[in-house]
Amino acid sequence: MRQNGGKTAMKRFLLILTIGLLWNAFAHARAEEQRRGKDMLQKLCAGCHAIGRTGASPNRLAPPFRSFSETKLYDSDFLQRLQDGYSSIHPSMPTFRFNKEDAEEVVSYLKSIQEPSKPK
Repeated sequence: MRQNGGKTAMKRFLLILTIGLLWNAFAHARAEEQRRGKDMLQKLCAGCHAIGRTGASPNRLAPPFRSFSETKLYDSDFLQRLQDGYSSIHPSMPTFRFNKEDAEEVVSYLKSIQEPSKPK
């Protein structure tokens, strides 16, 4: 009877260890994805937009990326628009076209910096 309990405890331990290792790998991959997204935005957008969690946009007409509405980032079409060529109604903003992987990294980073929703 005692051997059975030991086997069960070992199985639980291995399961918890496996889950912990997988979670750590996932968190590391997510952080790397967000870093690459931030790097792209730094190169392409930081001349006009604040791309971090703080700071003002260099161009006062360009919204800081941390203030994007959640609906914009979670919109099912947003990723596709980034891939098709995202453009703005603002005439001085260039059109950017991302491949699928780059678009996913940009969106992952943008989601990570959003300000908390303000109570209504």
